[in-house]
Amino acid sequence: MSTAVLADLLPAATLPRARARDAALVVGGAALTGLAAQLAVPVPGSPVPVTGQTFAALLIGASLGPARAFASLLLYALVGMAGMPWFSDGASGWSMPSFGYIIGMTAAAVAVGALARRGGDRTAPRTAGTMLVGMAITYAVGVPYLALDTGMSAAEAIDAGLTPFLVGDALKAALAMGALPLAWRLVRPGDADDER
Repeated sequence: MSTAVLADLLPAATLPRARARDAALVVGGAALTGLAAQLAVPVPGSPVPVTGQTFAALLIGASLGPARAFASLLLYALVGMAGMPWFSDGASGWSMPSFGYIIGMTAAAVAVGALARRGGDRTAPRTAGTMLVGMAITYAVGVPYLALDTGMSAAEAIDAGLTPFLVGDALKAALAMGALPLAWRLVRPGDADDER
């Protein structure tokens, strides 16, 4: 079953307009991720801060769908690697312990977008499940990368790159559980209820 994501509801009568709309959404998603990355709080004992970046990436996935979300997060990563200081704490480049999370967020945004295309963002329980899948993918890439980059053991990487973030991620999932189904109720009042 394939269904619309929120971005599909934006009007674009012709193919050139649709391409312009999609390009604007991709660039806007990359910029939003860069801005959200600046909301960073250091975590004692970890080279990875708590940021709004993951939340932005997952919302981009759900709102834009898998293809536009991939393009958006890829643009974010490539521009940051090229020197734009919009990774967490104004960092850029790829030689940092937290770069694996950026790779993981890109994969997560695609998965979340694919689930949203199947109605995974229409109700609070489905949105919670969709966000948990996205967060799990982010950690599945980010934590091993952290261990490899820093020389930490697997247990040390989990303690530094996963455990301190679980409470914040639960809060991010709760915010998404309210925001995405509410957005659907506002744009298509009957759709959210029909997707149960």
